[in-house]
Amino acid sequence: MRRRLSARFLILNDAGLVLLFRFVHKRGPLAGQDFWATPGGGVEEGETLEQAAVRELAEETGLRRDDLGTEIVRREVVLQLPDGEHAISDERYFVVRVADDILSWENWTDFEREVMVEHRWWSRQELRQTEATVWPENLAEMLDAATA
Repeated sequence: MRRRLSARFLILNDAGLVLLFRFVHKRGPLAGQDFWATPGGGVEEGETLEQAAVRELAEETGLRRDDLGTEIVRREVVLQLPDGEHAISDERYFVVRVADDILSWENWTDFEREVMVEHRWWSRQELRQTEATVWPENLAEMLDAATA
């Protein structure tokens, strides 16, 4: 099984809320899946993790940073990609703090525009109480550890 390295983000606003995107898959191998997840994406060929993190942050949120610091959490999970392939997702998380909630979807791909249907800022209490599917499943605990 292929290993897929990715940069993911715990984006926190001044109120301590974390940004999540809602993914709704209507077709393809993931049809019927509906979940909330942190922004981020895979490292492309020839990129370092740090370069991918800067690129993915700008592409998915419009936020520009020259340096995201060091990863704060690493998670490995087997998942199915939108093309149907199963891969070991080697996820590296970075904390990004924002002073305002202004985001841009300008650089989204057509696929992202199709499946990323909503965004929302969540409190840790909401994460602990929701019945919605949220990835990673231990996000509230990750936030507690990252901001302790």
